Amino acid sequence: MQNKFFSQRKDRISNHRFVFVSVIAVLLSVSVSIGSDWIGGGNDLSAGSGAPESGLYVGAYAINISPIEFPVIVNGGMYERTADKVIEPLHARCFVLKSGEKKIAICVVDSCMVPRDILDQSKAMASKTTGIAVEDIMISSTHTHSAPSSFGALGSSADPKYVRFLIPQLAKGIKFANDRLQPAQMGFGIGENKNNVFNRRWLMEPGTAATNRFSGKVDDRAQMNPGVANGNKIRQLGGVDTDVYVVSFQDRAGKPIGVLANYSTHYAGAPSLSADYFGLFANLIQKEWSGGDTKFVAAMSNGTSGDTNCLDFTDAKRKFDRFTVARELADTALATLKEIEYRSDVAIEMKQAELELSIRQADEKELTAAKKLLEPLKGSKPRTLEQVYAREAVLLSQLPSKRKIVLQAIRIGDLAIATFPNEVFTETGKKIKTQSPIKATFNIELANGADGYIPPPAHHKLGGYTTWRARSSCLEEDAEPKIVARLLKLLGSMKD
Repeated sequence: MQNKFFSQRKDRISNHRFVFVSVIAVLLSVSVSIGSDWIGGGNDLSAGSGAPESGLYVGAYAINISPIEFPVIVNGGMYERTADKVIEPLHARCFVLKSGEKKIAICVVDSCMVPRDILDQSKAMASKTTGIAVEDIMISSTHTHSAPSSFGALGSSADPKYVRFLIPQLAKGIKFANDRLQPAQMGFGIGENKNNVFNRRWLMEPGTAATNRFSGKVDDRAQMNPGVANGNKIRQLGGVDTDVYVVSFQDRAGKPIGVLANYSTHYAGAPSLSADYFGLFANLIQKEWSGGDTKFVAAMSNGTSGDTNCLDFTDAKRKFDRFTVARELADTALATLKEIEYRSDVAIEMKQAELELSIRQADEKELTAAKKLLEPLKGSKPRTLEQVYAREAVLLSQLPSKRKIVLQAIRIGDLAIATFPNEVFTETGKKIKTQSPIKATFNIELANGADGYIPPPAHHKLGGYTTWRARSSCLEEDAEPKIVARLLKLLGSMKD
């Protein structure tokens, strides 16, 4: 009996030890999981055996940012308008990349433009849930003119209800992309599409270009969109960028994860609310490249389209719409995708700089005249072009005389991306591409802010809509060369 008792007791002690050790193991596992959640958003970076794989990791997520309250203000036109329904859903298309200890986020938003203060709030939220440094997050707008307004420009105000909704949605999209991080590989290619980009600024016969007295310009010689039949137009004032950059991400087995594309045309045009051709392009690539995988994410970012759009003012017979533009660019991207070679040993880098610039503001005489013109409106929105720019003069006078803008350079392996918080002319974008020390470089405009057009100084002398002083075109006349110099310096600092 005594031996049997001790034998049973020994077995119970052994069982208790087993349970104790098992509990400790579970607790340790939970602790590690919680730590992973806090630092990296809860994603599992293991490769089956429990050991992390080296090389590139990618996660992608497209979050719906269509408004949930109507009517909603829409900007992108000279005068304020509203929409009460969604024609085509709007998204923020997010990518998170990790290589070694570095993690970055790239997010492309179906919006006309989003100002820095809103994006800074979204970045701070995303940083807390993902561990990605705020300066390693890039958020850009596609520049669709049929999306809710998050930025007051020309005759429109921002929609406060939509802004409150948008800020956390952008952060969630980045967080969800981070949660999907997986071992990946990437490659890129460059296609060409000449059919959907034309320079819209024309030199006009003296005295025939459109003007307005509150623009900060006199004797304009340049005009935007003069019309096919306008006999006063002389020649286009710039070229175009026909590049279609295509960056492709897939898992290590070759299954598509996402595609980030880039093209330099303004927008195609769509009824509100719509993501325009940018969203239609994404849908086509998802269907035809990934086979309709709902976790796959495609995005079309806007390159440098400050002086270009889809309108050919030399061809009265040209027909296009958002569907044809999306289809043609999808065909270009799909052909390019088929030729891409992939690699997983990819280093990533993102560098950021702030640049302080002056704001153009009206003098006292002009400001007095503007206020007098606006008096009959009694605070209501402007109804004429002259009223729009008088209101802009007053609003700009209430802002600080200087502003700090955010510039970023991104490197993904042998590819570089330069980003501007501006609407950028073709010649500016080409300066970056040709002078970058990294051979394959493309640009993303309206990134990390909405700081307006930056015409090169020579274009300021010619006047025209894109130079007219407004919140959408307010930086000093020497802003463009200063921005180019700083971006090239950032790109140079990333060269091997």
